[in-house]
Amino acid sequence: MSELKNRINEDVKSAMRNKDKERLATLRLITAAIKQKEVDERIEMDDATVLAVLDKMVKQRKDSIEQYTKADRPELADKEQAEIVIIQEYLPAQLSDAEIDAMIDEAISTTGASDMKEMGKVMGILKPKLQGRADMGAVSGKIKAKLS
Repeated sequence: MSELKNRINEDVKSAMRNKDKERLATLRLITAAIKQKEVDERIEMDDATVLAVLDKMVKQRKDSIEQYTKADRPELADKEQAEIVIIQEYLPAQLSDAEIDAMIDEAISTTGASDMKEMGKVMGILKPKLQGRADMGAVSGKIKAKLS
């Protein structure tokens, strides 16, 4: 079992003991998403795939916040933001723009990519390194800017 999954399960138990309902609800959402992926794909998840699930959950909540804000529902946006804070506790520290740019430059030089047709090669190298540590949509935009 992955170390990250164990940590989440232990935190579920401690949230239950501490009667922290909001935290417990978010942690149960996380465990449900992990279990769903394991059942669907018939796999035992490692830390990298758990990070991918957590990253997706953060992205979904950011999209929801945007929609709730447009619909003038600040209470729902606040709830989603609180969930993001809890989910991000399990993600590695976010990289700075300078670190991301350096990694992009390194990946471009490694692959020898020179135009947009080779963007997939660059993303293939970067995705495992940046998963959970950077917004992949923003990274994609930076790569496009450098290759065009």
